[in-house]
Amino acid sequence: MGLLMSDIMELPVMEKSTLLTPSSLLHRQMVEWISVIETPVEDFVKQKEFVLSTGMGCSNDPKCLEQYTRDVIDSGASAIGFATGRYIFTIPDTIVEECKRNGVVLLEVPWEVRFGDIMQEVLQAISEEKREEQRFVEHIRQEMVDCVLNGEGLKEISSLVYEHTSIPVAISDKDRNVRANHYFDRKMIDILNQNEAGAYRSVPFTQTSYLEHHYPIEKYEFDSGECYQLTILSNHKKQGYLLFKEGKGAFSASDLTILEHAVTASALFFVKENAIEMTEIRLRDNFLLDLARENKEISDGLMEKGHLLGYNLEKPYVCIAGDIQFSKEIQTHVTSIDSNVASSSMHSRNYYVQSEIQHAADQIKRERMTAFEDGRVIIFLEADKESYMETTHQFLDLVERRLHELLAGITVSWGISFHGDGIKAFYESYQEAVTALRFGYRREEAGFRTFFADTKVNRLLLSISKNEEVVDLVTYTLKDLIEYDEKRQADLLHTFMVYNKYNSNVSQTARAMNLHRQSLLHRLRNIERLTGLSLLEADDFFLLELSVRMWMLIKE
Repeated sequence: MGLLMSDIMELPVMEKSTLLTPSSLLHRQMVEWISVIETPVEDFVKQKEFVLSTGMGCSNDPKCLEQYTRDVIDSGASAIGFATGRYIFTIPDTIVEECKRNGVVLLEVPWEVRFGDIMQEVLQAISEEKREEQRFVEHIRQEMVDCVLNGEGLKEISSLVYEHTSIPVAISDKDRNVRANHYFDRKMIDILNQNEAGAYRSVPFTQTSYLEHHYPIEKYEFDSGECYQLTILSNHKKQGYLLFKEGKGAFSASDLTILEHAVTASALFFVKENAIEMTEIRLRDNFLLDLARENKEISDGLMEKGHLLGYNLEKPYVCIAGDIQFSKEIQTHVTSIDSNVASSSMHSRNYYVQSEIQHAADQIKRERMTAFEDGRVIIFLEADKESYMETTHQFLDLVERRLHELLAGITVSWGISFHGDGIKAFYESYQEAVTALRFGYRREEAGFRTFFADTKVNRLLLSISKNEEVVDLVTYTLKDLIEYDEKRQADLLHTFMVYNKYNSNVSQTARAMNLHRQSLLHRLRNIERLTGLSLLEADDFFLLELSVRMWMLIKE
């Protein structure tokens, strides 16, 4: 922000001043400040300054005046004005030539013209120019914000930046997907994103006057040039990146301010986009949860609503209910830090789970619908009746493999159901999947897959268990065995279930339980002694198996 020397020379106070250097310099030199500096110059002059001097310290000493002029030029000043008539009467030709060589405007100011009057008018003109430039930049900022509020996006923001600054610019999201590009070198983007071979290095951005008041800028050097990057932040989270290059010249302060406003507008866009996305996710979640939890007719209206959300309700689906668990150490650590961190962590985990479910469904070319509820994921996966078990295993294998790579300590237990022909049976399928999940917990440790179709025996036993006589028989048969297990921690019930699983094979059971053969035989004799039943008699074995399985079902 500043004034061209050509504008300053048109001020009334400058009418009596004489220009000693070519007039073409007036249109090239910008002035941001004006001051009165006498010798020594030292560090009192800054770049783009208009310096006034009486030459008081150099009267009758041309060499001193020449040195003073060189010091002012070396400081980066735009113009020098010497007052003549008291200490200096004629400005030496050597000084005029020095200013010409360095492109610095040189003026001769009559002694009667007060420096205070010159400074007052110049500073007023600079202030007015700054206010005008601020109004201009503020107008651009409002245009960018209006782009977002009126439903436009990043392309319009980048277009405004280029229109008002001629700076090539590109905007990408946090995953570095380019969302808008206005004349920015695509090859540089690909090298930065490692999508194309090429070398670059990060170097400091040295425009310190800007860094004092604005966002830090990252600078990258390539073999073919250089570019800069501003990070787009919202609520201390990265939303994306704004890349830009020099346009027709070095960046002005207003250029960088406009870029900063572009970052702010882009952050607003990403926040709006995220809010819309979260709203769509909630709508899809609520829609699917209603399908699963409420036994409602799948009407044409409901199918149309599903279609608007991207769901086809007329295909056959297998229902998969998964309980997501993490190791106790991870859960305790996250919860002890902050409840907000725990909530954020859960959202992040759900995002990863959702992403891997989508990836797995894409891999096997099946449609899917997904919702989350209190640590449970509900999936309706497109499947055929004849092959739904194979499809489900293939799908879950892909999901679990990727989740175990991404999320440490994760365990997911699955209940699966394919009700009828799987068409328009969302409520029934979900109820059966939850039942399969519940039976899975009663029989196995977390991390299992239980199909509702494989729970026929358990459902039959659960139905029989409502008969009081049956419950009394189970209690009578296992009473001593249960008491012995509780007192001695002998785990005899579990031993019998493993022995039954391996079809009464002692060697396989011992290996599975990591027991010596004689230790297993001792346990089996204790089971017979405590129940009064023989493991060699078919009827006794059947009664014991029936009692143990029923007790394990009803104990919870």
